[in-house]
Parts: sequence; structure tokens; C-alpha cells
Amino acid sequence: MNTVKIIYWSGTGNTEMMAEAIGKGARATGASVEVISVDQATQETVNASTHLILGCPSMGAEVLEESEFEPFIASTDFTGKKIALFGSYDWGDGEWMRNWGTLMEDEKSASLVAESLIVHLTPDAEALTTCEAFGKKVTEA
Repeated sequence: MNTVKIIYWSGTGNTEMMAEAIGKGARATGASVEVISVDQATQETVNASTHLILGCPSMGAEVLEESEFEPFIASTDFTGKKIALFGSYDWGDGEWMRNWGTLMEDEKSASLVAESLIVHLTPDAEALTTCEAFGKKVTEA
């Protein structure tokens, strides 16, 4: 059975809504799923998963959140982990997500198993359905 950890940071609740919907989709595959705020995540959390789904909104000039999420990414070993990335944004074109994907593959030696998912502002019903499908797809990869 797949063990999925969905680790996220959310300032406004948008990325948290996405995390919960992704978790719902992942659970539909029969996987064991845990949705965790990044302040509760550790290296052990990462080690105890078969799949990691990481979520962070775009911040500032299209960067990861710098006080909790970026330090977690920087200090954690993701070598060989199956991962997928998601987050919400207000403006820009998704540069933060492209940069984050490159970082995870090239510097953190993780394996991206799905195209990253971004949602503009608050997820509507259609976006939440897309999030559920994303959770299924990633968990089955």
C-alpha cells in the first residue's frame, strides 16, 4: 500500500484547501494519506512515505515561503523520493513552481512523478476536482 504524505504551507487557506482535496483524491486509491502542515513535518515524515506531495503558494517575487517552507526543503533529504508539487498564486506565470521543480530534481535528487499543479487564488469547485484527480494520479505513479 502506498503511504502518501501531503506537506504544505498556507498563508490564506488556499493551499490548505488544495492539500485537503488532493488528500481526498489520494485516499480514493486506497493509499494511507496524511495531510501535514510544514511546521509539523520532519525528515522522519519524509522517510515514512512512498509518495510526497508538497504544496506552497507563490510568495513575493515568485519564490517559496521563506520562514518555514523553504528551510524545510533546504534541510530535508528527498533523494530518490517520488514527489509532486502544488500551490496557489495571485500573479505571475508559475515561475516559482518551475524553479521549485528544477530544484527538487537537480539539487534534491527527487523524482517528479506528475506535472506540477497551480491554481489561481482561491480554488473553486472545478479546481478542487482537479486537485482530487491530481492526488489520484500522483498516488498511482
